[in-house]
Amino acid sequence: MKFLDQAKVYIRSGDGGAGCVSFRREKFIEFGGPDGGDGGRGGDVWAECVDGLNTLIDYRYQQHFKAKTGGHGMGRNRAGGKADDVILKVPKGTEILEEDGETVLADLTELGQRVLLARGGNGGFGNDHFKSATNRAPRRANPGEEGEEKWLWLRLKLIADAGLIGLPNAGKSTFLASVTAAKPKIADYPFTTLHPGLGVVRVDAREFVLADIPGLIEGAHEGLGLGDRFLGHVERCRVLLHLVDGTEADVAKAYKVVRKELKAYGGGLAEKLEIVALTKVDALAPEEREEKAAALKKAARRVPLQISAPTGENIEKALRALRAAIDRADVADAEAFPQDPAESWRP
Repeated sequence: MKFLDQAKVYIRSGDGGAGCVSFRREKFIEFGGPDGGDGGRGGDVWAECVDGLNTLIDYRYQQHFKAKTGGHGMGRNRAGGKADDVILKVPKGTEILEEDGETVLADLTELGQRVLLARGGNGGFGNDHFKSATNRAPRRANPGEEGEEKWLWLRLKLIADAGLIGLPNAGKSTFLASVTAAKPKIADYPFTTLHPGLGVVRVDAREFVLADIPGLIEGAHEGLGLGDRFLGHVERCRVLLHLVDGTEADVAKAYKVVRKELKAYGGGLAEKLEIVALTKVDALAPEEREEKAAALKKAARRVPLQISAPTGENIEKALRALRAAIDRADVADAEAFPQDPAESWRP
């Protein structure tokens, strides 16, 4: 299945049904009076977060979603029925934005979450609604109210505990493949990863989700390379693992390039917890390895991990550091947003 994380859709709620003009006509009833029923409501358009989806690929083949018109009123005071709703089923982590691509209407992060995107039109009144003491035979009825229509953007942001960032060919996919059951494409040329990937890491009998995104290059926020749109998939991560290729001529510059792109993108990425790791250390001589680790330490202002995915060197150490950072982030959130004991209690 192709990974699709953005789609544009057109939605239209249903029009309300028209009211009816009718009069009661029965034998031996001389003054039957009006008996036109009201129209039914048009169908609404909803978005619902469901399980079992991890991409927006369904919206590549269908972009238009229109609810039906409500039932029309009928004689004998019969009201029209409400039209069926249209439900857009989306995966967990989907943002819904206005046509401008900036105004967020909803952020669906919990299974079962629903949001009303377009309300169906009200049904029109039948002539029975207009009878009065001075108007005993009204011959008017209202048409149904028109529904709403709009274009919307659906944008999927993966929900992961930790995210991998770095320049192209920094070893992100190799790291993901070595610590999870994911099977990303791995090759010795840049931009091997064209779509984000997810994997579940198990360390010390605990699990967390790790996300891998395509590599960044200098000027990605201006559209160079694959751009920085994929950074949206690590916006929800608690911690970032910044991988720097140890075979780079200038590891400090490589680190600063990615940090610059994170700041240019915004979204709070530059302020997230970060763990820095020097990769491919198995390909370095001992003296070169220490020299590059020192240069990266000076640029990042922290001691980098020295890892090698093919040999497994310090991989467990990196995973434990990620798990500890995720726990610290969870504790910080709990202190910042304490839960009401009455709400947390369940019978």
